Amino acid sequence: MAAAMDWLPWSLLLISLTCDSHAFYVPGVAPINFHQNDPVEIKAVKLTSSRTQLPYEYYSLPFCQPSKITYKAENLGEVLRGDRIVNTPFQVLMNSEKKCEVLCSQSNKPVTLTVEQSRLVAERITEDYYVHLIADNLPVATRLELYSSRDGDDKKKEKDVQFEHGYRLGFTDVNKIYLHNHLSFILYYHREDLEEDQEHTYRVVRFEVIPQSIRLEDVKADEKSSCTLPEGTSTSPQEIDPTKENQLYFTYSVHWEESDIKWASRWDTYLTMSDVQIHWFSIINSVVVVFFLSGILSMIIIRTLRKDIANYNKEDDIEDTMEESGWKLVHGDVFRPPQHPMVLSSLLGSGVQLFCMILIVIFVAMLGMLSPSSRGALMTTACFLFMFMGVFGGFSAGRLYRTLKGHRWKKGAFCTATLYPGVVFGICFILNCFIWGKHSSGAVPFPTMVALLCMWFGISLPLVYLGYYFGFRKQPYDNPVRTNQIPRQIPEQRWYMNRFVGILMAGILPFGAMFIELFFIFSAIWENQFYYLFGFLFLVFIILVVSCSQISIVMVYFQLCAEDYRWWWRNFLVSGGSAFYVLVYAIFYFVNKLDIVEFIPSLLYFGYTALMVLSFWLLTGTIGFYAAYMFVRKIYAAVKID
Repeated sequence: MAAAMDWLPWSLLLISLTCDSHAFYVPGVAPINFHQNDPVEIKAVKLTSSRTQLPYEYYSLPFCQPSKITYKAENLGEVLRGDRIVNTPFQVLMNSEKKCEVLCSQSNKPVTLTVEQSRLVAERITEDYYVHLIADNLPVATRLELYSSRDGDDKKKEKDVQFEHGYRLGFTDVNKIYLHNHLSFILYYHREDLEEDQEHTYRVVRFEVIPQSIRLEDVKADEKSSCTLPEGTSTSPQEIDPTKENQLYFTYSVHWEESDIKWASRWDTYLTMSDVQIHWFSIINSVVVVFFLSGILSMIIIRTLRKDIANYNKEDDIEDTMEESGWKLVHGDVFRPPQHPMVLSSLLGSGVQLFCMILIVIFVAMLGMLSPSSRGALMTTACFLFMFMGVFGGFSAGRLYRTLKGHRWKKGAFCTATLYPGVVFGICFILNCFIWGKHSSGAVPFPTMVALLCMWFGISLPLVYLGYYFGFRKQPYDNPVRTNQIPRQIPEQRWYMNRFVGILMAGILPFGAMFIELFFIFSAIWENQFYYLFGFLFLVFIILVVSCSQISIVMVYFQLCAEDYRWWWRNFLVSGGSAFYVLVYAIFYFVNKLDIVEFIPSLLYFGYTALMVLSFWLLTGTIGFYAAYMFVRKIYAAVKID
């Protein structure tokens, strides 16, 4: 319990930080001030669908194009996310209304979609694709007004406004497919307070769209690219027949409204979560789990261990004592090096590398420095941090390898630098080939892949070698007891000491401490949502570290009591048991939450899920291993060995 009480003040401090952290962020870009009638550029990001998980660039569909297409230079994170930011022909001026404007209309003629283009548009609509645009780096959102009645009284209906990222490309109704060909842009501006005799400046603080489908016959266009839309709701939607050519107008309107929202708070619309209470429930649930584990641990350490050590250190009646408890009997074998020490130390080195990277990324994001307005910043930071954390991974792997009586440090360093990253790169490359085959913007371009390889072999590999060299030269970990020449025979183990049973037992408590947060992370990854509750995530990460450490100590204690001294590999595997539950949850999420039916989207989901599970197993296994190693060294240092 003492360890838990020491941890309590820190948890309270973090909780106090967390209260505001979900709404706070450091803006990633400087505000842009617009004057009256200044152009506000509308750019397209990509098309996305949670059904296919394959993003496409905007002009993969026959939308109207400007006279010159210009792609924005993108960072590594944007490229990996599949963003392809490009200019569009929408002409929007600050605080200037537009009733109706026709796009790419020459001499008042409508746009004609070929049979092939019509088939492609119809296919994207049936796959539930969304279009993502940005204005002044602010993503477009569709307003959804939901009415909920309180106390079963239909008269007392409350309006709940939510926002959907992007807008639907179209919709289907009674086996007919309709395209949203008219966009009503609603932009909100904040008027800046200025001194007298200065011209007013404006800042864009919200970007909404109302997509509409209006058939060709209902749109009256003139030669100046202006148009008139029918009044009321009596219009018919624009149908897309995939078996023939289709004619239609692409039109848009612009409406400006003044807003009290200040520029620094303009992302709150996208980041505000209506279910913050469930996060607090998750945190409280997790804290209860940790205190429960702390109770078990303190019972073991205070009652059992102290009694064992006191009895073992008595001069008389040693034989009775040795029969009394099992963990003392294996003192001559508990530090015997395991099989494949190089692979074990390499995996643990990669685990340390992952741990340092995740800790820094979540902490920096919690402070608000990885703003969603800086697109791709989170992924770019994670990639570079993983490369630079190679020095810590190499150092820990090198020192452990020497402790395990290893001699080939160069081969060990190469194994540490290539084993886990090689598996990740291999799986991603195979998945990328399938994405290339679908011509998706989610495919990593060949130059980016070469750049990642250069980072791997030019930054990460040398740093791992550097860390490994110094770790291997450093004094190995001081084991408190000598290892016997002849290995002790291991008695037959009970069924509950089976490795898979251990994984099931050890994994459920850490997973229970974090599974609610896992749901929101999965929604952010697979359903194109924003995740920005890094205050909660940091707290959950700390709880995960504590619970993994505690359950690992409990499991290694029971194993040594059963006189099984082969704890190195077993503890590493069992400590990562929560990764098994993450895999089970991912399968549950796929079946119940996602509407994926095709082969390639399913392959992508399970391919990336396999990488997540592998990384999570390395992370939790490493945390548990080092906690158990410290525990084993402590308890054997406390007993007298003749």
